[in-house]
Amino acid sequence: MAKMKEIRVKDLDTTLFIKEKVRELRSKIGKGLAINALSGGVDSSVVTALGFKAIGERLVSYFIDNGLMRQGEPQRVVALFREIGIPVVIIPAQKAFFAALKGVVDPEEKREAITQTFYRDVFRKLVLESGARHLLQGTILTDVDETVAGIKRQHNVFEQLGIDPQKVFGYKILEPLIELRKDGVRKLGQALGLPEAVFMRIPFPGPALAARVIGEVTPEKIRIVRKATAIVEKALGGSDAFQYLAILHDDRVTGMKDGKRVFGNQIEIRCWDSLDARVARPTRLPYETLEKIAERIVDAIPGVVSVTYNITPKPPSTIEAV
Repeated sequence: MAKMKEIRVKDLDTTLFIKEKVRELRSKIGKGLAINALSGGVDSSVVTALGFKAIGERLVSYFIDNGLMRQGEPQRVVALFREIGIPVVIIPAQKAFFAALKGVVDPEEKREAITQTFYRDVFRKLVLESGARHLLQGTILTDVDETVAGIKRQHNVFEQLGIDPQKVFGYKILEPLIELRKDGVRKLGQALGLPEAVFMRIPFPGPALAARVIGEVTPEKIRIVRKATAIVEKALGGSDAFQYLAILHDDRVTGMKDGKRVFGNQIEIRCWDSLDARVARPTRLPYETLEKIAERIVDAIPGVVSVTYNITPKPPSTIEAV
């Protein structure tokens, strides 16, 4: 595969970039409709704003509620975008995703199950119902790099692997951010007038909280990691870290509750310093901060008896666990 063009953040002329991408999207979409999935993350939010600028309400934006999101996220994201004049429709799809993930343990198989459910099942139906022929999505260059290098299959990478979405799913995928990395996408989001809370939001994976459950993904495990995530994000929300998250391990570990031995869950905390997610180092958090987070997690989630902190940089570690 030929090396993809990269626009570094220092070379990014946002006015020119927006003008070129708006013209390109209008040309490719024509007078028809395009659809896109908004998760509320930086990439999907910026591509939604860019698409809306290009074709207005001919961009039909959906929030796919897959049951794997953070607490209250669907309603919060839809309300925020409604305030800036972009309508978004919530599509309930929890049953489809949990059914696809049932019994799946291998990380790549989990990602593939989510990918196929998202693109082949949920979005194919939406495309057919809407009459749209294009899906607009926020794939960025780091997604492609990690997938092609075999580090991690990102759910939104197809053509770079020789997969034709038109043949496989029945629609074309447009990726206007694919020359940028995360820092460039943030700069673009600011230029598009998005609130800082959106364009400076910490990254969140496409597979959502399924990327933070080691082993089989079940509704109960998602409930546990969702609670832990809320605690970690509240505790570290004022930091300058690039990303912070909680991971639920699969193995049960020995602990003590009410003077008795129990076999409980283990939560791993990760917090990263990085510019573009290609390389990252664990943030040197104060020990007192880690102690408070661990105490809150154990108190709030009865089945958790152990909380750890990852101190291994990327590489050889990765930012997400799955």
